[in-house]
Amino acid sequence: MRYRPFGRTGLEVSELVFGGGWVGGILIHQDDATRRAAIARALEAGINWIDTAPSYGDGQSERALGWLLEDVADKPYLSTKVRLDLGRLDDIAGQVARSLEQSLERLRCDSVELFQLHNPIGPQTAGERIGIDQVLGEDGVADAFDRAREQGLTRFTGITALGETGALRRVIASGRFDSAQVYYNMLNPSAGQDMPPAWRGHDFRGLIATCKEHGVAVMNIRVLAAGVLATDVRHGREAVIMPEANLPAEERRAQAVVRELGERYGSRAQSAIRFALANPDIACVVVGLAELGHLEAALAAAEMGPLPADALAALREVYARGFAEA
Repeated sequence: MRYRPFGRTGLEVSELVFGGGWVGGILIHQDDATRRAAIARALEAGINWIDTAPSYGDGQSERALGWLLEDVADKPYLSTKVRLDLGRLDDIAGQVARSLEQSLERLRCDSVELFQLHNPIGPQTAGERIGIDQVLGEDGVADAFDRAREQGLTRFTGITALGETGALRRVIASGRFDSAQVYYNMLNPSAGQDMPPAWRGHDFRGLIATCKEHGVAVMNIRVLAAGVLATDVRHGREAVIMPEANLPAEERRAQAVVRELGERYGSRAQSAIRFALANPDIACVVVGLAELGHLEAALAAAEMGPLPADALAALREVYARGFAEA
């Protein structure tokens, strides 16, 4: 396992992070023996970070980690999140404190390495997005997170970088947060590169560059595009989180990528992980897992290393064609 600096924090984090989310769901949908084996294998392989959230299985992911890690001597870094009720923004501090307290109770620990905002961010609070003023303003999210840090409940704080790109860049540039979970994969790499005119999708342009400029660690999320990049088999938990995308469109794009790369660079999932690892400005890749074989495939991808230049060039041609066949 290789390790990369986690922004300005001084931490060194494994290139792969064990994702405890719903879509992969190994901590939620599998039996206890499989969950125990997955954690043991990940730690043995050198993975030193596990990412979770209260919303993953309505607390099931956190509760599983609570007992799975209880007897682990050399514990990995843990990150969890808070999703605010936007109808109660008059009590941001209270919501943050209660959510973190409940997460720590489920995780059976006194603190986490990283505590993150899970809500998408926009210029103003509307729909599912929380506004910049509620994030950065007085008695907002950043202030509440600072208090949690002062109380020793978390070492670092972060955001989930979904929502309106301009607002996200402003929040990242504020210096109030240490990390950002950034959407980046072979179907939408706009956070890390300029896209050609034929490409269409949610434009995250400049996010990774802004993170780099301000020493904010980039945690790559959705590297497998909810599994669409990994396989044509559907398990029913696929959730397309981009407003401009839908599952059939993502599947068509994935097929264009598969036609171009084939299996020259490993399996579909391995090619997707290696694509993310080819970006040196990404601190780590959060990988969702459904079964033990997925973990072994991810570890093998990390061992193979980043996608080579010829594969990246071939993908740029796919984007230039708008995912159409050559």
